[in-house]
Amino acid sequence: MADNPNRPDEAGAQAAGAAPFTVVVTRPAGQSAALSAQLAKHGLRPFDFPLIGIEPVADEAPLRSALGALDRYALVVFVSPNAVERAFAAHASIWPHALPVAVVGPASVAALAQHGVAAPAHRVISPASAAASDGEPRFDSESLYAALTAELGAGALDGRRVLVVRGDGGREWLADRLREVGAEVEIVAAYRRVVPEPSIGAWAQVHALLAGAPHAWLVTSSEGVRNLDELAREHLTADEIARLRRAPLVAPHPRIAETARGLGFDRMTVSGAGDDRIARALVGLASSAVPPAPDTPAHHPAHSRMTDSNNPSQASAQTAAPTRPQPAASPASYGSRAAGQQARRSVSGPLLWLVVIVLAAAAGTGGYALNRKVERMDARLAQRQQANDAQVAELRATTGEAVASVHQMDTQIEQLEGKLADAQNAQQALAQQYADLARNRDDWTLAEVGQMLSSASEQLALTGNTQLALFALQSADARLAASGSPQALAVRKAIAQDMDRLKAAPSTDLAGLAIKLDTAIGQVDSLPLAGEALVSRTKPAATAPSGIAKTAAASGEPRWQVWAREFAAGIGAQLASLVEVRRIDHPDAMLVSPDEGYFLRENLKLRLLSARLSLLSRNDATLKADLDAADDALARYFDNASGETRAVRDLVKQVEAGSATEAAPPNLNASLQAIQQYRSRG
Repeated sequence: MADNPNRPDEAGAQAAGAAPFTVVVTRPAGQSAALSAQLAKHGLRPFDFPLIGIEPVADEAPLRSALGALDRYALVVFVSPNAVERAFAAHASIWPHALPVAVVGPASVAALAQHGVAAPAHRVISPASAAASDGEPRFDSESLYAALTAELGAGALDGRRVLVVRGDGGREWLADRLREVGAEVEIVAAYRRVVPEPSIGAWAQVHALLAGAPHAWLVTSSEGVRNLDELAREHLTADEIARLRRAPLVAPHPRIAETARGLGFDRMTVSGAGDDRIARALVGLASSAVPPAPDTPAHHPAHSRMTDSNNPSQASAQTAAPTRPQPAASPASYGSRAAGQQARRSVSGPLLWLVVIVLAAAAGTGGYALNRKVERMDARLAQRQQANDAQVAELRATTGEAVASVHQMDTQIEQLEGKLADAQNAQQALAQQYADLARNRDDWTLAEVGQMLSSASEQLALTGNTQLALFALQSADARLAASGSPQALAVRKAIAQDMDRLKAAPSTDLAGLAIKLDTAIGQVDSLPLAGEALVSRTKPAATAPSGIAKTAAASGEPRWQVWAREFAAGIGAQLASLVEVRRIDHPDAMLVSPDEGYFLRENLKLRLLSARLSLLSRNDATLKADLDAADDALARYFDNASGETRAVRDLVKQVEAGSATEAAPPNLNASLQAIQQYRSRG
């Protein structure tokens, strides 16, 4: 047995040398170098056949914006090593030490370490410490959520922002769980997955493997399994597809294995995450796939049967040997007998040989008959075996058609489920975008209201126009009525308080007072000065004596007496118009020349214009000083007996009285403070 050239281990080594076990690695291009080196170290031949292509997203602006404001987030989650690589390619700055990072598997932990994010300098959370019921750790969203709950606590993320960096699409399970505990989840896409198109040479190797070479497939994602099924239907024949579905598949997660079974693959091995576990599973498959060496003829039952059937003499000898009497087969028994029995042996010796010959002939005849019976039984068994083989072949053909139909239906169902999942993902993404848009719309509304209130507050402080401020507050309240956010309700409450104060505040018509000052300014040029005013009685007022006869007739006086009285009255009136006596309290007014009167009027206009500006700017001290100076100039240098001068002085006094009763205007501090509080919380 030691020199047997067909030992199982040597035969397996020869088979392995003739056709090495091939592992089809379906990871994205450039991500299987370490695993391929490990497989080659164990004597396996790796064959890269990517089923997923990793490409950058069309617009990296959301990713860069999110990574540029990491201080807003309490946690960042990377769902894959690809997400880590693309994120650090887009954001090359130093990662904050205080910001925790969560990843799903050890490959992502290694990818973070390559970029300088590793314990103990950074807090990296992964499900490596969480083990399943069998003691083996599982690396998926469920395990990561359990690790987050154990590390951070149940309510640590309530009301805080969480950034999830992943590929375009993907599972929403982890994001939904984080939202359930109160976190504000923001999802950004770092890359997109596409279905690659393998080269002609790669398909040629796949055809060669499916022709019978020992191999196994490594699938690392459910999407990769679906892509394999899709590419197989496009590039493989029906027989090759059937052989592909019977080929051994190794998956690191049970979910991937379930997807493969749903597509018709029936030889699944779940290895667990990590290159070491995957390599051990593939090495085990390779060792079990080596064909065993054939058994030696001495140990094969069929060979023994063939020997018995083809050598009747040998069979007769073997059959007769057990029936030979033991005393004849053992000479030692004769040596122990006494000498007195020699005569008896001489008589029974021929008889004994005769019995032996008869028994040998009977055994030979029985053996021959038994051998013929065995041959007939073998023939009948062969016929039955052929009939059974035909029935099995027919059953297999029928079953194959049924299985193909079932597999086709399963494939269609899987495609529908994939489309449904894509539709659900799209719906969730749309809902998230709508929520972001609604939140941004509230921010825009509150920003617009804040600008409106700031302008109204400035106008109220400058002009004191409470009606304009009240209109601005009403417009802001109507603008916020369309929003249902709690911040908008708080701002509306503050606006209502300011509106009540504005309605209760006394209103002063600053515009009316300004118009009075404008009227006074317009009349300054027509005001008479005190030194140039004409008295009405200085004009000749005597009338020619007329109607003397009528007067005499009416009074009964003589005509000459009436004429004399009227003549004397006329002479007196003429004499009175030659001299006028007036009281002037300010002698400076009589010294003003006509040229100086022009500058006096212009100075008065400037005083009134200054008073108007002080009124609008609510400078009470300057307003009072300008009005007093203007009234003093009117009283000193202008004719106060003139109705125009008195009218202008009345206007000045009305403005002074109206401004003196003006109270301090209210403000909009409550509304502005509510807007500021919202911005600080944001």
